[in-house]
Amino acid sequence: MAKAKTAVVPKQSRGFFGNLSKYKEYYIMLIPGFLFFLIFCYGPMYGLIIAFQDYYPLKGIDGSTFVGMKHFKALASNPFFLPVLKNTLIISFYKLLVCFPAPILLCLALNEIRSVKFKKVAQSISYLPHFVSWVVVSGIILEFLSPTRGPINILLQNLGFEPIFFVAEQKYFRGVLVLSDLWKSIGWGSIVYMAAVTGVDPTLYEAAEMDGAGRIRKILHITLPALAPIVTVMLIMQSGKILNDSFEQVYNFLTPTTYQVGDVISTFVYRMGIQKMQYSFTTAVDLFKNIISFILVMLTNYIARKTNDYALW
Repeated sequence: MAKAKTAVVPKQSRGFFGNLSKYKEYYIMLIPGFLFFLIFCYGPMYGLIIAFQDYYPLKGIDGSTFVGMKHFKALASNPFFLPVLKNTLIISFYKLLVCFPAPILLCLALNEIRSVKFKKVAQSISYLPHFVSWVVVSGIILEFLSPTRGPINILLQNLGFEPIFFVAEQKYFRGVLVLSDLWKSIGWGSIVYMAAVTGVDPTLYEAAEMDGAGRIRKILHITLPALAPIVTVMLIMQSGKILNDSFEQVYNFLTPTTYQVGDVISTFVYRMGIQKMQYSFTTAVDLFKNIISFILVMLTNYIARKTNDYALW
């Protein structure tokens, strides 16, 4: 009598530890990033207790007196905080209005370049400013906008106009911040969008071309819809950075004549925390800022989820 064949049952997954053994190389690659966030992002969160204490370095966190909401009340009554908050919001809004769509437009422009060599050169040139520190960038821009030897003021003088000290005049200062940030970030910001564009099926462009669609129509009906998910995600993440101004940029451009329009939260925290050693007060400022940023991210994500299918969660 022939023996009945035993059905082969596929081996069940061994769960997390089984996957850990199978994909150990990928998990090892995660370790540096995990440690970075653990040490520099989550570890320091213990120090938020300082915002509710009268902190003294010699006493430490455990030995300092708990004072509850004292420093948050001081923040609400501080006469300098509201102007600083206003400057931060205005500058961040200008940057969002100008610097957020700029990498998308650069990505669309680079995607339309036919010459591969020229495209690579253009990409490399646009990326370079990202790797230059704000100290160097500010020095370059200060020389470029110098009222005595800057090329813009030399051109203005040749045309019969008076030289302008752009960095020291209040009406130009915010524009200098926005345009310098645009020059430094536009190339690097376009990388994410370029990655999304390269994932578009080339046959879609070929089919559209056979139907008589020009470049503009292909951009509107193929490229932009392909970018919509990543644009939504980047906008949600950018909304959380509205109060997170660039200290390095502002600090290197700020002068006493432009404090009224250029003093932002990070420079305010630097003066109060480092120079005046009000550690508890400045921790309360940062905690307030982070709570507002979290609310903005949640609100933007909620709106995105209600209007399209590209929200973060």
